[in-house]
Amino acid sequence: MTRNLQDIAQQVLQAAKRAGADAADALIVDGASVSIEVRAGALEHAERSEGADLGLRVFKGRRQATVSISDLSGDAIAEMAERAVLMASVAPEDPCCGLADPLQLAQNWDIAGLDLYDSSAAPEPDALQEAALQAEAAALAVHGVSQVQGAGAGYSDTSIFLAASNGFEGGYRRTSTSVSCVAISGEGSGMERDYAGESRSHAADLPSPHSIGQQAGQRAVDRHGATRPPTGAYPVLFDERISSSLIGHLVAAINGSSIVRGSSWLRDAMGKQVLPAGMELIEDPFRPKVSGSRPFDAEGLPVHKRAIVKDGILQSWTLDLATARKLGLESTGNASRGVGGPPSPSVGNLALTQSDRSRDDLIADMGTGLIITSMIGSTINPTTGDYSRGASGFWVENGEITGPVNECTVAGNLRDFLLRMTAANDARTYLSRVVPSLLVEGLTIAGK
Repeated sequence: MTRNLQDIAQQVLQAAKRAGADAADALIVDGASVSIEVRAGALEHAERSEGADLGLRVFKGRRQATVSISDLSGDAIAEMAERAVLMASVAPEDPCCGLADPLQLAQNWDIAGLDLYDSSAAPEPDALQEAALQAEAAALAVHGVSQVQGAGAGYSDTSIFLAASNGFEGGYRRTSTSVSCVAISGEGSGMERDYAGESRSHAADLPSPHSIGQQAGQRAVDRHGATRPPTGAYPVLFDERISSSLIGHLVAAINGSSIVRGSSWLRDAMGKQVLPAGMELIEDPFRPKVSGSRPFDAEGLPVHKRAIVKDGILQSWTLDLATARKLGLESTGNASRGVGGPPSPSVGNLALTQSDRSRDDLIADMGTGLIITSMIGSTINPTTGDYSRGASGFWVENGEITGPVNECTVAGNLRDFLLRMTAANDARTYLSRVVPSLLVEGLTIAGK
């Protein structure tokens, strides 16, 4: 990637001004990626992509429009600017749209401290293929694995640059290397599938392909012979692999867009208890080498470490400029966007308070209940918080795992059962969402 994104962004803003825009911002995403998939010891699929996408947002008074292109030639940029201004002139008025005041803009950010870019040489396609083959071979070597559905490895290198007519401009670069594997145990109607995958910003931090494949194979074998659990109200342990989904539902409910529409089951919960006492949910955009870190938000505002929930009490909505203005509040620096649309609120890195108790301790306390390691489908009522999802995992009797289960549904109400959670201490601290296994009492299980 040799393009000078700063020069291109300024060219775009000048084109917007010439076309008649009152204000504008430009987002450029320039990247290259390689993905390799193997199956049965041979290359199954290889893909490489390289290119830049450009998004221009223009304002005419209190009207806005966004146009995106992937052709960065001067003629294409000029045509895009003219089209965007024409669209904005006929768009409905939005009294809350607009760029940030210059005094609000981020300054003196520390990109080096985030360490999102791996400066070592990018892996060659042959090296990625070899990693995928190693993962596949390791999975097949696990006794009980009947086949590997696929194994893959990938690499991406992405540069992001944002500039606006209010004087903001800034960019950063991030890399990612990944290996994954999907293994199958059993035959015919008795087949069970599971997976393992890891991704890191720095390739040297990635676990070995062998360990990833071995984990996928063992997980598939552990699920072999699954039956349906009984129907009833039981404690449910959401394994660390999927526990972040529960926090994701809470985060979605406090998103400024949902609060503005009045369509959230937490719309009246500010300053009220939403998690057990003593539990905190922290957003930290400054964690080094983590995918959700960033030096500024998509409107050029500074980002902050903030307590979303403190001692179980909800402290803050998640806001960008537009939703903050509609609510009469200040942006929390959480604007996110792609090249094809305007900003919207979104959270990055999250960490939920862990306890000093292990996952095994919580299992021992369950008595009889369900451990969920995989979920499918989703019926979440965003207004009421009613929750129902398909699940599979393991059944527990007298505090010990007795065998795998599948084809069941767990249901409850998020506002009620999030208050009854007990956390373990097994969260993976290198993930963007650091959430341990979570034990919830009294969920309804629909099984056999």
